Amino acid sequence: MHVVTEHVVGGHDTHQRRPDVTTSELVGSASGLGLELHSHDDQWADIYRDHRERIRSALVAVNVEIEHIGSTSVPGLAAKPIIDIVVTVEDITAEEDFLDPLLAAGYGLRVREPGHRLVRTSAQDVHVHLFERGDPEVGEYLLLRDHLRSDADDRALYEIAKRALLSKEWDDMNDYTKAKTDVILTIKARAREARGR
Repeated sequence: MHVVTEHVVGGHDTHQRRPDVTTSELVGSASGLGLELHSHDDQWADIYRDHRERIRSALVAVNVEIEHIGSTSVPGLAAKPIIDIVVTVEDITAEEDFLDPLLAAGYGLRVREPGHRLVRTSAQDVHVHLFERGDPEVGEYLLLRDHLRSDADDRALYEIAKRALLSKEWDDMNDYTKAKTDVILTIKARAREARGR
């Protein structure tokens, strides 16, 4: 028997089977991948579509929404060749519904933290971020993606910032990701202004 608890995510009431985790768990060692920008490759969209279908097939019994996010989702933007995908589920605590099928489909668990799970391919070239439907983080990803797709100046600014950061040495890809925060916040502020909010 599952215990149902009321939980609010991003202003949306949800019903969770159990309390969510309260700490962050990183599975495996730090990712010291070679961080190198590649010119935009149209095949990235094809890889995303292939994994979207793989995810849909694995989660056929689950109501999910799937989006391509991150730099590989923005035509014309140089990026690390890692496909980022966001998947929203009804209940982030119901891991038996979504996590077990994704592990069976060949993805490996990398992160378990409050409101978020991350699975990835063994080659670490596809990262699948799982959030609960209504989580504001998903809207933030889509805001940045959609703005960069439509604004050439901010797309160029973002690429310049990434190239400058990649001129440094990083032991962990997560440290590089955190270092991009300032330019991302600046671009998202302009995106909100452009949308009139």
